[in-house]
Amino acid sequence: MAEIILKIEGMSCQHCVMSVKKAVENIIGVTSAEISIGKAKVAFDGSKTNRNEIAKAVEDAGYKVKTDG
Repeated sequence: MAEIILKIEGMSCQHCVMSVKKAVENIIGVTSAEISIGKAKVAFDGSKTNRNEIAKAVEDAGYKVKTDG
């Protein structure tokens, strides 16, 4: 089991939170997702998905994932 924390730009309300939560929870391998404005904490099975797939789902939902550095 793996866990990541993503910083997300463009979220401003509970609708944004629900949109990101729905997008992330639809990924096969995601076991839990705690979403708040600007942040996502996601636990997942690394043999079924990865950080890039999770970040892509967030971006496909209309938000920008901040990269470190």
